[in-house]
Amino acid sequence: MLTMLAGGLTGLAAAHAVPAAAAPSALVAPPPPPPILSDSQRLVVASGDPTGCAVDFTGDGISEPPRVERIGQRYERLPIPRAEGRVFAGWYADAASAQARDGAGRINGADTVTCDARRERTLHAAWMTPSENAAAATAVPILMYHQFTDKPDGEPGWLKLNFYGISDWRADMEYIADGGFYLPTWDELEAFIDGALYLPPRSVIVTDDDADSTWLQMAVPVATQNHVLTTSFVITSARQAPTPSIWVQQRSHTHDMHTAGANGRGRMVNWTVEQIAADLDTSAKILGAKEVIAYPYGHYDDRSKQGVAAAGFDLAVTTEHGYVRIGSDKLALPRVRMNFGMTVDDLASLIG
Repeated sequence: MLTMLAGGLTGLAAAHAVPAAAAPSALVAPPPPPPILSDSQRLVVASGDPTGCAVDFTGDGISEPPRVERIGQRYERLPIPRAEGRVFAGWYADAASAQARDGAGRINGADTVTCDARRERTLHAAWMTPSENAAAATAVPILMYHQFTDKPDGEPGWLKLNFYGISDWRADMEYIADGGFYLPTWDELEAFIDGALYLPPRSVIVTDDDADSTWLQMAVPVATQNHVLTTSFVITSARQAPTPSIWVQQRSHTHDMHTAGANGRGRMVNWTVEQIAADLDTSAKILGAKEVIAYPYGHYDDRSKQGVAAAGFDLAVTTEHGYVRIGSDKLALPRVRMNFGMTVDDLASLIG
């Protein structure tokens, strides 16, 4: 009986037992608020470029907005601020380099973009006085090369001097890469001529005329290996391919004016201003750049210069020997010709 009662109570209790409360489910933490992005970081996100780097500009009197550059590519057209009574002395990797105007820390379009973990980079401005700029007395050589050869005795024929020894070219590029030279971009050279930008005394621009096959096959790999910024003046009626290297800027050697006219001189001094401008405009559209041209054969006159200006180009280089200084004629810039038989010692005597 007791056993039966106990069992009944147990059953009743079970029947009337209050169900145990369900175990509370684990609480889900709310998502963290999105990070607050700086203006420059928003630019990177908006660009959608996985290699994008936000570059900010800072310094006395600087109001340049940030811009997106591509990591591993050369900087594209960094701003060149202008201010009355002052000369811009370049962008630098840090404030100390800017304060000292340390050439090793100066950044321009001959440098590739690097970025921090947040995909940001800040460049620092430096300035100097016009009298300091004048006292520097910088004279910029624009080197002029043509074709290249690996033959110890060079190429036969009357164009022998045009073919530069490839081993000498390699030595030249190593000398420039290792010698602390500054490699100005063309917009920097223009601002320098205006007296608005300081270029250090050890500045040099490297150019090649014609985009010959020996240039593409022999010389470009050497410039690329040494990270030396070069300009290839391209005859666009003969070559319309994109640049072979990030270290080669392709600029105009005209579209179809590298041909002798009726008087044996180049079309550049035979055609009308309108014809010259139309040809150069065609060339610029193919290259995607309207900045500087090289006169075919070095032939030019006032009409040629008018055609260059009418086409919207700012600079033109000749084959005349000399150095670019403050106040130089932008449409008749001299160059330093490099001939077969010249060595790196000759280069050093010409550019310091």
